[in-house]
Amino acid sequence: MPATHSSNKRILMRNKVRTILLATAYLAAMWPQASRAQRIVRDSLVINGHMRHFKMLLPDRLSVKAPLVLALHGYGSKVSVERWMQSPTDTWMNEAAVRHGFALCVPLGLKDKTGRRGWNVRYPSQEGWEMDDVSTVEQLARHVQKKYGLSKANTFLTGMSNGGEMCYVLNYKRQSVFRALASVAGLTLTWMFEEREKSRPIPFMEIHGTEDRTSEWTGDLENKFGWGCYMSVPDAVAHIVEKNGCKPLPTDTVKGKSFDKDGHLVVHHRFANPRTHNDVWLYEVIGAGHNWFLSDMDTGEEIWKFFSRYLKK
Repeated sequence: MPATHSSNKRILMRNKVRTILLATAYLAAMWPQASRAQRIVRDSLVINGHMRHFKMLLPDRLSVKAPLVLALHGYGSKVSVERWMQSPTDTWMNEAAVRHGFALCVPLGLKDKTGRRGWNVRYPSQEGWEMDDVSTVEQLARHVQKKYGLSKANTFLTGMSNGGEMCYVLNYKRQSVFRALASVAGLTLTWMFEEREKSRPIPFMEIHGTEDRTSEWTGDLENKFGWGCYMSVPDAVAHIVEKNGCKPLPTDTVKGKSFDKDGHLVVHHRFANPRTHNDVWLYEVIGAGHNWFLSDMDTGEEIWKFFSRYLKK
Protein backbone atom coordinates (compact mmCIF):
# COMPACT_ATOMS: atom_id res chain seq x y z
CA MET A 1 0.00 0.00 0.00
CA PRO A 2 1.49 3.43 -0.95
CA ALA A 3 2.60 5.60 1.96
CA THR A 4 0.42 8.53 0.86
CA HIS A 5 -2.69 6.30 0.85
CA SER A 6 -1.82 4.99 4.34
CA SER A 7 -1.22 8.52 5.64
CA ASN A 8 -4.51 9.75 4.25
CA LYS A 9 -6.30 6.83 5.83
CA ARG A 10 -4.78 7.64 9.25
CA ILE A 11 -5.83 11.29 8.91
CA LEU A 12 -9.37 10.25 7.99
CA MET A 13 -9.48 7.88 10.97
CA ARG A 14 -8.26 10.62 13.36
CA ASN A 15 -10.88 13.01 11.99
CA LYS A 16 -13.58 10.37 12.40
CA VAL A 17 -12.57 9.70 16.02
CA ARG A 18 -12.42 13.44 16.73
CA THR A 19 -15.92 13.86 15.26
CA ILE A 20 -17.28 11.03 17.40
CA LEU A 21 -15.71 12.48 20.54
CA LEU A 22 -17.08 15.94 19.80
CA ALA A 23 -20.53 14.52 19.13
CA THR A 24 -20.42 12.52 22.35
CA ALA A 25 -19.38 15.59 24.33
CA TYR A 26 -22.17 17.61 22.71
CA LEU A 27 -24.81 15.00 23.53
CA ALA A 28 -23.57 14.74 27.10
CA ALA A 29 -23.81 18.49 27.48
CA MET A 30 -27.30 18.55 25.99
CA TRP A 31 -28.58 15.57 28.02
CA PRO A 32 -30.92 16.70 30.83
CA GLN A 33 -28.99 17.35 34.01
CA ALA A 34 -31.56 15.36 35.99
CA SER A 35 -30.68 12.18 34.05
CA ARG A 36 -26.98 12.20 34.96
CA ALA A 37 -26.63 14.09 38.25
CA GLN A 38 -28.19 11.40 40.37
CA ARG A 39 -28.02 7.79 41.37
CA ILE A 40 -30.91 5.40 41.91
CA VAL A 41 -30.81 2.92 44.78
CA ARG A 42 -33.33 0.06 44.86
CA ASP A 43 -34.12 -1.01 48.40
CA SER A 44 -36.65 -2.86 50.54
CA LEU A 45 -37.78 -3.13 54.14
CA VAL A 46 -40.18 -5.31 56.12
CA ILE A 47 -42.91 -3.14 57.68
CA ASN A 48 -45.70 -4.67 59.75
CA GLY A 49 -44.92 -8.11 58.34
CA HIS A 50 -44.91 -7.03 54.68
CA MET A 51 -41.92 -6.58 52.41
CA ARG A 52 -42.08 -3.02 51.10
CA HIS A 53 -40.05 -2.04 48.07
CA PHE A 54 -38.86 1.46 47.28
CA LYS A 55 -36.39 3.43 45.20
CA MET A 56 -34.16 6.27 46.34
CA LEU A 57 -33.19 9.07 43.98
CA LEU A 58 -30.03 10.57 45.45
CA PRO A 59 -28.63 13.65 43.69
CA ASP A 60 -24.88 14.01 43.34
CA ARG A 61 -23.22 15.92 46.16
CA LEU A 62 -26.17 15.29 48.47
CA SER A 63 -25.38 17.02 51.75
CA VAL A 64 -25.41 15.36 55.15
CA LYS A 65 -28.87 15.66 56.73
CA ALA A 66 -30.35 16.72 53.40
CA PRO A 67 -34.14 17.10 53.14
CA LEU A 68 -36.23 14.05 52.23
CA VAL A 69 -39.39 13.91 50.13
CA LEU A 70 -41.57 10.81 49.83
CA ALA A 71 -43.63 10.62 46.60
CA LEU A 72 -46.60 8.23 46.52
CA HIS A 73 -48.00 6.95 43.22
CA GLY A 74 -51.64 6.64 42.21
CA TYR A 75 -53.96 3.63 42.24
CA GLY A 76 -54.51 0.84 39.77
CA SER A 77 -51.24 -0.64 38.53
CA LYS A 78 -50.85 -4.43 38.52
CA VAL A 79 -47.10 -4.28 37.84
CA SER A 80 -44.89 -6.97 39.36
CA VAL A 81 -42.29 -6.04 41.96
CA GLU A 82 -39.51 -7.24 39.67
CA ARG A 83 -40.64 -5.14 36.73
CA TRP A 84 -41.25 -2.06 38.87
CA MET A 85 -37.86 -2.26 40.55
CA GLN A 86 -36.12 -2.32 37.16
CA SER A 87 -38.22 0.43 35.59
CA PRO A 88 -37.16 4.10 35.51
CA THR A 89 -37.92 6.19 38.59
CA ASP A 90 -40.27 8.70 37.03
CA THR A 91 -42.18 11.19 39.20
CA TRP A 92 -43.15 14.85 39.10
CA MET A 93 -40.42 15.56 41.70
CA ASN A 94 -37.30 14.16 39.98
CA GLU A 95 -35.92 17.31 38.41
CA ALA A 96 -36.63 19.40 41.49
CA ALA A 97 -34.74 16.86 43.63
CA VAL A 98 -31.63 17.17 41.48
CA ARG A 99 -31.95 20.94 41.15
CA HIS A 100 -32.38 21.61 44.87
CA GLY A 101 -30.43 18.73 46.41
CA PHE A 102 -33.02 16.75 48.33
CA ALA A 103 -33.42 12.98 48.47
CA LEU A 104 -36.51 11.44 46.88
CA CYS A 105 -38.02 8.19 48.16
CA VAL A 106 -40.51 6.46 45.84
CA PRO A 107 -42.23 3.46 47.46
CA LEU A 108 -44.42 0.82 45.79
CA GLY A 109 -47.90 0.25 47.14
CA LEU A 110 -49.12 -3.27 47.86
CA LYS A 111 -51.88 -5.02 45.89
CA ASP A 112 -55.36 -4.93 47.38
CA LYS A 113 -57.91 -7.73 46.92
CA THR A 114 -58.60 -6.54 43.34
CA GLY A 115 -54.93 -7.02 42.46
CA ARG A 116 -54.35 -3.30 42.03
CA ARG A 117 -51.50 -1.49 43.72
CA GLY A 118 -52.11 1.54 45.86
CA TRP A 119 -52.52 2.96 49.34
CA ASN A 120 -55.34 2.05 51.69
CA VAL A 121 -57.67 5.04 51.87
CA ARG A 122 -60.74 2.84 52.27
CA TYR A 123 -62.16 2.92 48.78
CA PRO A 124 -65.20 0.62 48.55
CA SER A 125 -63.03 -1.79 46.54
CA GLN A 126 -60.58 -1.86 49.48
CA GLU A 127 -63.20 -2.87 52.05
CA GLY A 128 -61.79 -5.48 54.42
CA TRP A 129 -58.19 -4.67 53.50
CA GLU A 130 -56.44 -4.15 56.83
CA MET A 131 -53.27 -2.52 55.51
CA ASP A 132 -52.23 0.45 57.66
CA ASP A 133 -50.45 2.65 55.15
CA VAL A 134 -50.21 5.59 57.56
CA SER A 135 -47.91 3.44 59.66
CA THR A 136 -46.18 2.25 56.48
CA VAL A 137 -45.12 5.68 55.23
CA GLU A 138 -44.17 6.88 58.71
CA GLN A 139 -41.95 3.85 59.38
CA LEU A 140 -40.46 4.02 55.89
CA ALA A 141 -39.59 7.70 56.34
CA ARG A 142 -37.87 7.04 59.68
CA HIS A 143 -35.92 4.10 58.22
CA VAL A 144 -34.75 6.13 55.22
CA GLN A 145 -33.78 9.09 57.40
CA LYS A 146 -31.51 6.85 59.45
CA LYS A 147 -30.08 4.63 56.71
CA TYR A 148 -29.29 7.42 54.26
CA GLY A 149 -28.34 10.11 56.78
CA LEU A 150 -31.23 12.44 55.93
CA SER A 151 -32.96 15.14 57.95
CA LYS A 152 -35.59 14.13 60.48
CA ALA A 153 -36.74 17.73 60.74
CA ASN A 154 -37.07 18.29 56.98
CA THR A 155 -39.10 15.36 55.71
CA PHE A 156 -42.07 15.99 53.42
CA LEU A 157 -44.80 13.96 51.70
CA THR A 158 -46.38 14.36 48.28
CA GLY A 159 -48.66 12.05 46.34
CA MET A 160 -50.65 11.82 43.13
CA SER A 161 -54.34 10.81 43.13
CA ASN A 162 -54.53 7.87 45.57
CA GLY A 163 -51.14 9.01 46.88
CA GLY A 164 -52.57 12.51 47.27
CA GLU A 165 -55.38 11.08 49.35
CA MET A 166 -52.77 9.73 51.73
CA CYS A 167 -51.75 13.36 52.27
CA TYR A 168 -55.30 14.15 53.36
CA VAL A 169 -55.38 11.11 55.66
CA LEU A 170 -52.15 12.20 57.33
CA ASN A 171 -53.42 15.76 57.66
CA TYR A 172 -56.10 14.46 60.02
CA LYS A 173 -53.87 12.03 61.94
CA ARG A 174 -51.58 12.62 64.89
CA GLN A 175 -48.22 12.43 63.20
CA SER A 176 -44.89 14.15 63.66
CA VAL A 177 -42.90 12.73 60.73
CA PHE A 178 -43.87 15.06 57.87
CA ARG A 179 -43.30 18.79 58.02
CA ALA A 180 -45.65 19.65 55.13
CA LEU A 181 -47.92 17.80 52.69
CA ALA A 182 -48.66 18.31 48.97
CA SER A 183 -51.42 16.49 47.09
CA VAL A 184 -51.67 16.31 43.31
CA ALA A 185 -55.23 15.49 42.18
CA GLY A 186 -56.12 13.96 45.55
CA LEU A 187 -59.44 13.81 47.40
CA THR A 188 -60.85 14.08 50.89
CA LEU A 189 -63.19 11.13 51.35
CA THR A 190 -65.85 12.10 53.87
CA TRP A 191 -64.72 9.47 56.38
CA MET A 192 -61.33 11.19 56.68
CA PHE A 193 -62.93 14.35 58.01
CA GLU A 194 -65.62 12.60 60.05
CA GLU A 195 -63.05 10.40 61.83
CA ARG A 196 -60.38 13.09 62.16
CA GLU A 197 -58.14 13.01 65.19
CA LYS A 198 -57.16 16.04 67.20
CA SER A 199 -53.94 16.75 65.35
CA ARG A 200 -51.56 19.63 64.94
CA PRO A 201 -51.98 22.00 61.99
CA ILE A 202 -49.63 21.22 59.13
CA PRO A 203 -48.88 23.21 55.95
CA PHE A 204 -50.83 21.78 53.02
CA MET A 205 -50.86 22.19 49.24
CA GLU A 206 -53.27 20.86 46.60
CA ILE A 207 -52.94 21.04 42.79
CA HIS A 208 -56.11 20.02 40.96
CA GLY A 209 -57.73 20.30 37.53
CA THR A 210 -61.30 21.54 37.24
CA GLU A 211 -62.09 19.00 34.49
CA ASP A 212 -60.67 16.01 36.35
CA ARG A 213 -63.06 13.14 35.57
CA THR A 214 -61.35 10.73 37.96
CA SER A 215 -61.14 12.92 41.06
CA GLU A 216 -63.96 15.37 40.42
CA TRP A 217 -63.31 19.00 41.36
CA THR A 218 -66.98 19.26 42.39
CA GLY A 219 -66.86 16.16 44.58
CA ASP A 220 -69.11 13.10 44.74
CA LEU A 221 -71.09 13.02 47.98
CA GLU A 222 -73.36 10.25 46.67
CA ASN A 223 -70.60 7.88 45.52
CA LYS A 224 -71.81 7.88 41.93
CA PHE A 225 -68.34 7.06 40.63
CA GLY A 226 -67.39 4.25 43.02
CA TRP A 227 -64.49 5.81 44.93
CA GLY A 228 -66.60 6.43 48.02
CA CYS A 229 -68.23 9.68 49.10
CA TYR A 230 -65.84 12.60 48.80
CA MET A 231 -65.93 16.37 49.14
CA SER A 232 -65.42 18.97 46.46
CA VAL A 233 -61.86 20.24 46.28
CA PRO A 234 -62.78 23.76 47.52
CA ASP A 235 -64.62 22.29 50.53
CA ALA A 236 -61.77 19.89 51.32
CA VAL A 237 -59.25 22.72 51.26
CA ALA A 238 -61.57 24.99 53.27
CA HIS A 239 -61.59 22.48 56.13
CA ILE A 240 -57.78 22.56 56.27
CA VAL A 241 -57.77 26.35 56.04
CA GLU A 242 -60.07 26.44 59.07
CA LYS A 243 -58.00 23.87 60.95
CA ASN A 244 -54.82 25.86 60.31
CA GLY A 245 -56.41 29.17 61.27
CA CYS A 246 -55.60 30.79 57.92
CA LYS A 247 -56.99 33.85 56.20
CA PRO A 248 -57.23 34.25 52.40
CA LEU A 249 -54.64 36.23 50.50
CA PRO A 250 -55.33 37.85 47.12
CA THR A 251 -55.45 35.28 44.32
CA ASP A 252 -53.38 35.51 41.18
CA THR A 253 -53.96 33.88 37.82
CA VAL A 254 -51.19 32.86 35.43
CA LYS A 255 -51.12 31.23 32.03
CA GLY A 256 -50.09 27.58 32.00
CA LYS A 257 -46.91 26.65 30.13
CA SER A 258 -48.97 25.31 27.20
CA PHE A 259 -51.62 28.04 27.33
CA ASP A 260 -51.38 28.74 23.59
CA LYS A 261 -52.20 25.08 22.93
CA ASP A 262 -54.76 24.18 25.61
CA GLY A 263 -55.84 27.49 27.12
CA HIS A 264 -55.31 26.38 30.72
CA LEU A 265 -55.08 29.08 33.35
CA VAL A 266 -53.72 28.38 36.83
CA VAL A 267 -55.39 30.20 39.71
CA HIS A 268 -53.24 30.41 42.84
CA HIS A 269 -55.39 30.45 45.98
CA ARG A 270 -53.25 31.06 49.06
CA PHE A 271 -54.27 31.13 52.71
CA ALA A 272 -51.91 32.29 55.43
CA ASN A 273 -51.54 32.23 59.18
CA PRO A 274 -48.94 34.93 59.92
CA ARG A 275 -48.45 33.67 63.46
CA THR A 276 -47.91 29.94 62.90
CA HIS A 277 -47.09 30.01 59.14
CA ASN A 278 -49.08 26.78 58.65
CA ASP A 279 -50.25 28.05 55.28
CA VAL A 280 -52.49 26.37 52.70
CA TRP A 281 -52.06 26.68 48.94
CA LEU A 282 -54.53 25.55 46.27
CA TYR A 283 -53.56 25.65 42.59
CA GLU A 284 -56.75 25.47 40.51
CA VAL A 285 -55.90 24.45 36.94
CA ILE A 286 -58.79 25.62 34.78
CA GLY A 287 -59.81 23.02 32.21
CA ALA A 288 -57.18 20.42 33.16
CA GLY A 289 -57.82 16.75 33.82
CA HIS A 290 -56.23 14.04 35.95
CA ASN A 291 -52.46 14.29 35.52
CA TRP A 292 -49.17 15.65 36.88
CA PHE A 293 -49.78 19.08 35.25
CA LEU A 294 -46.32 19.16 33.71
CA SER A 295 -47.72 20.86 30.60
CA ASP A 296 -49.12 23.61 32.83
CA MET A 297 -46.25 24.19 35.26
CA ASP A 298 -43.08 22.73 36.70
CA THR A 299 -45.07 20.79 39.29
CA GLY A 300 -42.08 19.61 41.30
CA GLU A 301 -40.65 23.12 41.41
CA GLU A 302 -43.96 24.55 42.66
CA ILE A 303 -44.25 21.89 45.35
CA TRP A 304 -40.65 22.43 46.44
CA LYS A 305 -41.29 26.18 46.53
CA PHE A 306 -44.00 25.40 49.09
CA PHE A 307 -42.01 22.78 51.06
CA SER A 308 -38.83 24.86 51.20
CA ARG A 309 -40.63 27.59 53.14
CA TYR A 310 -40.69 25.15 56.07
CA LEU A 311 -37.09 23.98 56.07
CA LYS A 312 -35.54 23.94 59.53
CA LYS A 313 -31.89 24.88 59.77
